[in-house]
Amino acid sequence: MIGRRKTLELIELIDSKPAVALLGPRQVGKTTLALKIGEQRPSIYLDLELDADRAKLCEPELYLSGHEDNLVILDEVHRLPDVFESLRGLIDKGRRKGRRSGRLPHRKFAGQQSLHQQVHR
Repeated sequence: MIGRRKTLELIELIDSKPAVALLGPRQVGKTTLALKIGEQRPSIYLDLELDADRAKLCEPELYLSGHEDNLVILDEVHRLPDVFESLRGLIDKGRRKGRRSGRLPHRKFAGQQSLHQQVHR
């Protein structure tokens, strides 16, 4: 893999934030980078362009709760915009349990804005 300038910054964000969104134009290596980081820690990868992976999230809280100790990589998450509400709830639940980082693939979101609104600014 070609060295990526943002790799270390992304790892630091994953280690310090409850969720991280990796945004950018098509075909620049976002998935490759996410998978490379996922190889370095317990993780699961869901490609939401695949029906089978979207089906796993038909009850996102149930499915993702079973992977709370893993980095969850949601590729093409825009294909399932309703999942953002569940993600925010799971993140909030994790914070109440003392979890602060490394759970879900965010920039800081604040106030009453949804995670979906923050990521899609």
